[in-house]
Amino acid sequence: MGDVLAGIHAAWEFESDALVIRFERGIRTPKLYQVLRERRVPYEALASVTLTPGKRGTVVLHAVPRPGADPLMEAAAGQLKESSDPYRLVLPTDRETLAEYYRDELRALLPPEPEAAGAAGHGAGGPYDGLDALDGHGGPDGHGGLGGPDRGGVLDALGGAEDPYGAGGAVAPAERFLVAPPSGPLSFKAYDGKASFDGRAEVSFRWFWTGASSEKWKAGDQTFSVRDLCGIEWRSPDVFDGHLRLLARDGGPRPTQPDHDPASVVFGLGYGLVHESLPFAAAVLAAIRSSDRAPVPVGSRTPGAVAERIRHLGELHRAGLVTDEEFSTKKAELLAEL
Repeated sequence: MGDVLAGIHAAWEFESDALVIRFERGIRTPKLYQVLRERRVPYEALASVTLTPGKRGTVVLHAVPRPGADPLMEAAAGQLKESSDPYRLVLPTDRETLAEYYRDELRALLPPEPEAAGAAGHGAGGPYDGLDALDGHGGPDGHGGLGGPDRGGVLDALGGAEDPYGAGGAVAPAERFLVAPPSGPLSFKAYDGKASFDGRAEVSFRWFWTGASSEKWKAGDQTFSVRDLCGIEWRSPDVFDGHLRLLARDGGPRPTQPDHDPASVVFGLGYGLVHESLPFAAAVLAAIRSSDRAPVPVGSRTPGAVAERIRHLGELHRAGLVTDEEFSTKKAELLAEL
């Protein structure tokens, strides 16, 4: 199509095979939009398109992604506020007719839906189709009340959250990510440490003296190979116990509280904000999904990395945070990794 539809804080460009969403970078623009900048969404990554009344003289055009198609939305797992949903385009009501035209044009480009989709609210039913549950008017989480912070945001590399977009199971989940993950940021400050991702193979947590628990200090700074991970758990910093947890492939026991889990960083006031931690989580999830899952060979840690861990362990021992027995046991474990 090549046409451009400009709305508030964003503009949609309709290419022959994809919807390109470009976000403004003004002071009033949601910070997540400013970080995302631009997203290219193939039409096959969309489940439906809806148009509903908005707030204060606006209408909302909403492109609903297929479950499993976008790592950002999979990581968010229904926890994004409406104002930060990158698939919503808000327009003044005087552009309603134009919005209806583009809604219909975009629908014609989407893959055909199963007949059951009509029962889930995809049938024609007036200018707004009666699809409130798909445009954030059915629940506080912005996705028809099916998600929200209580869902926990647990994502594995093989699936994703069950029916996170209110599609009633009518749209088949994508077998792979069809939308590229955000390009950044690949590091952010949590309350108890700094999380970093090299963009491909390793995630690292470096603890802060001021926030990390004694359990994390005893474990030392952490480095995780993407091949050792099966998924992530992102809890929005807008909830009380916000955190980012990495899920190991071996599925072994882990502490219940993220504050005690060396595979987690916890959020706090001003730490791990959505526009910083969510793109990071999406990038890690995309890397996990694309990993070939090959077994990690024994002795894969470099001598330099092990030496650094032992040095850090010695500092904890001298500071009295680790007992003689714990120091000896952990040192032997680290030497065994060589």
